[in-house]
Amino acid sequence: MTIPKSVRNGLLHVLILAFGALMLYPVLWLISSSFKPTTLIFTDKSLWPSDFTLEHYRSGWSGLRNIQFGNFFVNSIMLCVIAVFGVVLSSSMAAFAFARIDFPLKKLWFALMLGTIMLPGHVTLIPQYIIFHELNWVDTFLPLTVPKFFAEAFYVFLIVQFIRGIPKELDESAKIDGAGWFKLFFRIILPLCTPALVTAAIFTFLGTWDDFFGQLIYLSDIKKFTVPLGLRLFLDSSGNSNWGAVFAMSVLSIVPSLLIFFAGQRYFTQGIATSGLKG
Repeated sequence: MTIPKSVRNGLLHVLILAFGALMLYPVLWLISSSFKPTTLIFTDKSLWPSDFTLEHYRSGWSGLRNIQFGNFFVNSIMLCVIAVFGVVLSSSMAAFAFARIDFPLKKLWFALMLGTIMLPGHVTLIPQYIIFHELNWVDTFLPLTVPKFFAEAFYVFLIVQFIRGIPKELDESAKIDGAGWFKLFFRIILPLCTPALVTAAIFTFLGTWDDFFGQLIYLSDIKKFTVPLGLRLFLDSSGNSNWGAVFAMSVLSIVPSLLIFFAGQRYFTQGIATSGLKG
């Protein structure tokens, strides 16, 4: 006996909704716990708090050691803006060179660049730290921002795939009108690569915003701490941790990532789909 197609589709949707609810449960629990009194956070299992309080948001935003949590937000946003600008500019220029300009050993250099994607970041961590220490860059934002202006292989590959789908007739028309390489890149190619650029920008923003290990390695001054490092301040190794403030500030830290993602969702989807189809 065959199951009607409508029943199969209904069961599939129920399964997807159940899986989605399971994936969202930790986030819903986090939001719910941020409004619960401290005594109910780990005892009240309901997602709807029996007793609401905003004390965790007030105490968490007040921060620690006379530094408001908003200072950490400012530092994170500044790092993200610089990182996004550096990655998008440098990666797009490198991608344009690989996709449109002929130069000696281009395929070899492109292959070597792609090979760096498979190189674990922990392998280069110690050499990079030694270099930045010799440059007196430790405990500054420079180790977290300057490397972003030297292109990243994954984003170069992503944008190269997109540029290869742009008709070369546009290049020829621009050259006939007297456009050089820079004018061709900034006036023709760059505007047409908006979906791929937005995709790279979103990935870079999320990666920089959520980065904990890199910022932990290079930053030691609390005034330069970012959101991930600021959240760590509420945790005490002795067991006297302010979990309510941690959950409240964690909820606020999710908001910028959601805003950035939904603002560029249309371009993000288009950039991923088209970049993956072009050879």
